[in-house]
Amino acid sequence: MAGVVVCVVVLAVASAYGVLHKRRSGRVRVRGRDDGKRLGAAELGGELGERATLVQFSSAFCAPCRATKRILGEVVDMVPGVAHIEIDAEAHLDLVRELDILKTPTVLVLDADGRVVRRATGQPRKADVIAALGEAV
Repeated sequence: MAGVVVCVVVLAVASAYGVLHKRRSGRVRVRGRDDGKRLGAAELGGELGERATLVQFSSAFCAPCRATKRILGEVVDMVPGVAHIEIDAEAHLDLVRELDILKTPTVLVLDADGRVVRRATGQPRKADVIAALGEAV
């Protein structure tokens, strides 16, 4: 009987963790550790957008990274003055460490001056990215 109770408790905890992880993945949010971080064109390998820049950290074999690239491309086409820069995380480990990128895809929303204002870890939803751009301007 004790074994059944342990199994039920483990399944309940694992299910709760899975639901929480799924809800947090891809959500665009503010992180206190990002305050004051500023990125320029030299670090990013591309020009910043007039209004905002979406910086995507990707890896070669990441399926959500390809979907994220498509989503961000659609957002850039919809919102004028926004640029999208994709960075290979494996090739830029120093920048990954500096910005505390823990998984791919990670999307940083930069304002016109290059300050990090929002971050999404995991595949973001288009509506969340558009809303974050409204706050970045």
